[in-house]
Amino acid sequence: MKWLTGLGAALMVVVGGVGGMWYAWGRDLPSVSDLDVLEFSGQTRVYDRAGTLVGTLTPSLDSSGGVNRNLLPLSQIAAPLQKAVVTSEDRRFYEHHGVDYIGIARGLLKGLLKNDLEGGSSITQQVVKNTLLSDLHAARTPERKFKEAVLAYQLDRNFDKQKILNAYLNIVYWGDGGRSDIVGAGTAAHAYFRKDASELNLAESVYLATIIPAPNRRYKDFKAYRPLMKDLLSRMVEDGRVTQAQANEAWKTPIYPAGWRIGWNENGTVRSAVLERPGRLQENITAFESQDAPKDAYQHYLQAVEKELLPIIGRKALYGGGRIYTGMSVAAQQAAEQASRSAELPDGATLGIALVSPVNGEVMALVGQKLTGGRASDWNNATQARRQVGSSIKPLLYTLALQKGWKQSDTVLDSPLNGDYQPQNYDGRWTGRYVTMRYALDHSLNLPTVRIGQEIGVPTFEAKLRDLGLTPPAEGGLSLTIGTLEASPLQMAEAYATFANGGLYYAPTMVRRAEDARGQVLYSRPAPTPHRVWDAQTAFLGLDMLRGVVNDLSESQGGLATRAQIAGWPVGGKTGTTNDVKDLWFAGVTPTVAGAVWVGKQDGGALPGWAYSGEVPTPVWQQAVAGALQGQSPATFQEPGGITYRTVRQVEMAFRTAEADQEPVARDGSGAQGGGFFTRRTRPPAPDPAPAVIPDPELGPVQDPAPAAQDTPADVAPAAPDGTTPDPAPADTGADLVDSAPPADSVTPTPDAAPSDAGVVDAAPPEAVPAEPDALPADGAATPDGGAPDTTGPGAVVSGDPLQDPLPPEAAPAPDQTPVQPDNEIPPLN
Repeated sequence: MKWLTGLGAALMVVVGGVGGMWYAWGRDLPSVSDLDVLEFSGQTRVYDRAGTLVGTLTPSLDSSGGVNRNLLPLSQIAAPLQKAVVTSEDRRFYEHHGVDYIGIARGLLKGLLKNDLEGGSSITQQVVKNTLLSDLHAARTPERKFKEAVLAYQLDRNFDKQKILNAYLNIVYWGDGGRSDIVGAGTAAHAYFRKDASELNLAESVYLATIIPAPNRRYKDFKAYRPLMKDLLSRMVEDGRVTQAQANEAWKTPIYPAGWRIGWNENGTVRSAVLERPGRLQENITAFESQDAPKDAYQHYLQAVEKELLPIIGRKALYGGGRIYTGMSVAAQQAAEQASRSAELPDGATLGIALVSPVNGEVMALVGQKLTGGRASDWNNATQARRQVGSSIKPLLYTLALQKGWKQSDTVLDSPLNGDYQPQNYDGRWTGRYVTMRYALDHSLNLPTVRIGQEIGVPTFEAKLRDLGLTPPAEGGLSLTIGTLEASPLQMAEAYATFANGGLYYAPTMVRRAEDARGQVLYSRPAPTPHRVWDAQTAFLGLDMLRGVVNDLSESQGGLATRAQIAGWPVGGKTGTTNDVKDLWFAGVTPTVAGAVWVGKQDGGALPGWAYSGEVPTPVWQQAVAGALQGQSPATFQEPGGITYRTVRQVEMAFRTAEADQEPVARDGSGAQGGGFFTRRTRPPAPDPAPAVIPDPELGPVQDPAPAAQDTPADVAPAAPDGTTPDPAPADTGADLVDSAPPADSVTPTPDAAPSDAGVVDAAPPEAVPAEPDALPADGAATPDGGAPDTTGPGAVVSGDPLQDPLPPEAAPAPDQTPVQPDNEIPPLN
């Protein structure tokens, strides 16, 4: 009786243990019905805003090796491959009920002896691991094994063996092709043997089954793993899946995996084997994908439609053969894709493009990668990536200042800050003078921008960013004002759209309506509801400043965004660059299209120093938006009432009518205000000077779309003592400014990407050369704001040729306030 008591106790322990595991791990298991995706053939049709068919939704399966959208029914996978895989991976597949207890026991024994819980998984469990539990696939834990077992049993009860095997053959990882992972039988057949999966012979099938456990290693050593093929053929004969004669013939059949030169003996042994071109795997994949290029048109937009609609109607309805109507503009999508294909990017760089309608926030176009002809990666940089935005954030801060009563003509001190936080302008230079907000944004100056942030307050700015659908980093501090925010191109496009629609923010949407195969409406989007983030006048004033960035300066004068101009259309926008040139941005608006373009490396690495935001993403944006506008009659931005214009320092600026003739206010970030352009009595003392002394004034151009010939551009060094003039800096130099920003872990990594360094540069080339220390401004040099100095009193409007003296004598800085160049050493980024 004692043994019965002991047995009962043991059973109670087992039951209690299972119950405990179920309580801990089994209550929130995913549904095995998600795998019914294999029952659908991708006939759900998708239409654009005009009712034009733009594609069908293709089911996909995620696996540990990636995503496979080339799903094949079992009838299109060679029978020899099916048999070889079953014998190799799960000989008792057709006998057990999802869990091979013999295999489990073998795996547990291996775990006890070798501290390795891998092994013993059935084909059904591997399907579960690589799909339903893909988030746990790398975890060698009892939790994962328990969940695998439960879900495998459920899967076996809900699907027949052939469907489970079909799923497995579509998610198996068959190696690294180079740019692309080899996932699924269809891709593997083309990668290794340049043929359809249905055409594989027994010898080729046995080879593919043999390399599954370690495809990258086994592919590279053909001779060492050749004996495994003979062993697998013998087991297939034992299992009755092939005859001995078929096995003998397969052993003697020469095979030539991609990249290998192999010499064969008549008896099936290998005489020689040399891996000559491993890159042939990727070449074969690219050739295979190019066959499906038409099917891959609009790829990233269609994927985004899936992601938006899936949580609403579920997989079965999504792939059940109905119709989906979207806000896509075919013209915009095609233009964005063409801009991606023709984009001239640095080696190793990719991109993301998002175009939206300011009218209702609908997404008009999405491109998530640099398109090269084959199927692009499924990772969508336009919607999924979160990258630091650099100076493309500045217009949001400047517009917030305008909302709080500032004017474009108000001036801000361009001088180093007091305290521990010491951002710098891109070349380490500063003038010590008050520059207008318009000038600071046109030249993308960091120091005045941070002072604006000081006065407005970081919490206030953070709240505004949240209103705009953006998520400020925790404890970003003042560095937030010059771009440590992380966002996607779609988020930036929607934020900028508020400048074009009178200050209304719309959450991005793609799907208007979804119907099932019988025409029954499954989902109908409610009318987009906007959230007002700017009053109409403030939005227009911010827009006026954005238009200045694009139009105030010519390219030779250092204009940051001249390449965004579109003939016949008004355009506003802003460039942005981050530290070490890791991220290049342009975000901009027209009356009917707003958009943003990001360029960078997928892994977050640095781009070459010659890559500038005005020259790389800006032309991509221009081509995409110009294409989207093609065929439309040019429109203008809607101007609200109560706006008037004044010419200040030869630049026409928009003002609220009630403020147009008010005296400009000088600010230094402390909250104290002066009364005119040149007031500087309230500024804080400059830090201890560095040895090099900057010459007088901002050598900036008159900010006029048609500057006088004698003007000296802001980003061109003044004449040297010998009378020569250095070559002008690249068009983008004034945009990119260095900042010692928060630590590297503030950057959100992309998939398989290391986090990028945080730190923000707004776009200027590291090699930019400061002016010669002994160079003096030539006659006619511009004043700090790029126009003629005020000679009639604070805030006076002046036109005509600029005067020689940039400042009236009484406003010149005292000797102990001489502007100096700060230490050029930037604190290292952590």
